[in-house]
Amino acid sequence: MTRIAFIGLGVMGGPIARHLKQAGHDLTVYNRSRAKAEAWVAAYGGTLATSPAEAARESEVVISCVGTDDDLSGVTLGRDGAFAAMAKGSLYIDHTTVSARIARQLGVEAKSRGLLVVDAPLTGGQIGAENGTLSIMCGGSEASMDAARPIMEPYSKRIVHVGGPGTGQTTKMCNQIAFAGVIQSLSEALRFAQSAELDVAKVYEAISGGAAQSWQMDNRWATMAEEKFDFGFAVDWMRKDLGLAFEEARALGATLPITALIDQFYADVQQMGGGRLDTSAIVKRLPKG
Repeated sequence: MTRIAFIGLGVMGGPIARHLKQAGHDLTVYNRSRAKAEAWVAAYGGTLATSPAEAARESEVVISCVGTDDDLSGVTLGRDGAFAAMAKGSLYIDHTTVSARIARQLGVEAKSRGLLVVDAPLTGGQIGAENGTLSIMCGGSEASMDAARPIMEPYSKRIVHVGGPGTGQTTKMCNQIAFAGVIQSLSEALRFAQSAELDVAKVYEAISGGAAQSWQMDNRWATMAEEKFDFGFAVDWMRKDLGLAFEEARALGATLPITALIDQFYADVQQMGGGRLDTSAIVKRLPKG
């Protein structure tokens, strides 16, 4: 049993914290919305904290899953942040998708305080969090990873140590760049099939066993055809993630022309009022023919 502080009980953090509690760990939880933390404790047990620092003070491991760079900076380095309350040698795992810049900054801050830190963004979505089948891409030292791996195992199916601090976040950017291209091309294929008045279920059966197959095809083709978008990863969050990729690309001197175009397509979906819809709602901007 490990004493774990968990910060951020949203659609990803809540289920992850549940898996940790069910694995036998002693959890103290904090959420900016206190009602959500109270509901989690009522459902699963554990201790409720009033600040990140309070949650972290007696914990061996602190895990965060928040929203943005500013949120992460606040819960780590801000007033009542976790870092100042953590004992030397303890571990911080961050599952937020944020910039590589802040991940590297936290790596430096953690080293100066004698802490271990891993930037560990996730892929697999809410379903993966609920089922404990997330894939985790990690940046940090070997010592940090040795400490973090057994903590993350109850809610993951794949854990990959990519490199030093910030490399987990940069790898997540690669994931989102590839993801954007796949979902756009899938949207075009679906609309093409509909324009040709094909049976889209038969089209899926025919093409999903070959080179065109993808997770998006297996999980979103049918729902896109049915115009169902009220689940999964929101367009607003996708645009946030792509913005992080563009920021890092500028720093690296890399170019992302197709990703930039698809980002503008997502801006169109936002203008249509679809910012909170699943990313597969990108198909809505294409005419059915």
